[in-house]
Amino acid sequence: MTNQNRRGFVRASGAAAALATLGFAGRAGAQGTQPLENVRVVTGFPPGGTSDTLCRRVAEGLKGTAYTKAAIVENKAGAGGQIAIQSMKGAATDGSVILQTPASMLMIYPHIYKKLSYDAFTDVTPVTLACAFDFGFCVGPAVPDSVKNIPEFLAWCKANPDKANYGSPASGSVPHFIGVLLGQAGGIELKHVAYRGTQPAVQDMVGGQIQAVSGPVGEFTQQVAAGKARLLGVSGATRSRFAPNVPTFAEQGYKDLVFSEWFGFFAPGGTPAPVVMRANEALRVALAQKDVIDGLAVMGLEVKSSTPQELGALLKESYDRWGPIVKKIGFTADS
Repeated sequence: MTNQNRRGFVRASGAAAALATLGFAGRAGAQGTQPLENVRVVTGFPPGGTSDTLCRRVAEGLKGTAYTKAAIVENKAGAGGQIAIQSMKGAATDGSVILQTPASMLMIYPHIYKKLSYDAFTDVTPVTLACAFDFGFCVGPAVPDSVKNIPEFLAWCKANPDKANYGSPASGSVPHFIGVLLGQAGGIELKHVAYRGTQPAVQDMVGGQIQAVSGPVGEFTQQVAAGKARLLGVSGATRSRFAPNVPTFAEQGYKDLVFSEWFGFFAPGGTPAPVVMRANEALRVALAQKDVIDGLAVMGLEVKSSTPQELGALLKESYDRWGPIVKKIGFTADS
């Protein structure tokens, strides 16, 4: 994510707050636009994780506004988030169906699947950025307490190759590739175990079925606070404000492992521009609410909104960055 984009997101977040102050709901009503009966906010991951939490917070913010009378969350989990995106094909384009997805499914999957069931640029329409976050690499009780950082974990894996594994929310996701790149940097192959979302992986890690999990920082906060897991490193350019005592991968010697990701809201492909703009305004007002910001912060998510154009540009930039990385790793969905 470039500094220019970060500045743009700050401006966009400020704009969202301004929309809330001006009272979007009242303006929409004055324009004579009738609220929708119901909005379905679709996520490709199961309840309990960051994606689901974001959707539920925002759905609450949409209910009873000039945009919609009601809003529900639909968890279309499976295939690493693909099912939810595929469901946008042929979905209503009246603003009643909104997809929330992590960037991986749009910026990485097109590089790893020869026959992807959707087109990242035509089957969905950018509406607004939702949030940005860093990733963490966390270990559970199966890893000795003496292992306190990434180099020590990799050294332990070398000494115990039969235990050198980690989980992630999906094959072909950024957390998956972070594990691959860490293993390459340490000269050890870490066996990857793909899950349907990060929380199932975290539960297995805490239960000792796997050694570690690579996933969004916010997915680990509860277990780390309870002393059931240890966060060894984070992927951002600087330390996460949600885990200020945990060093970055770069601080630990892995200079090229600097990654952040974003979640975005999308409408089905072909949604008319006026519908997109109305959804954009409603979502940015919902995202600007203090209870949404504070609630997402608990999950390690930093709320950031945008215009549809800014989100479209960010998607293209992210897509272009990951092409060479995927090629270097040599991963395909069939590998």
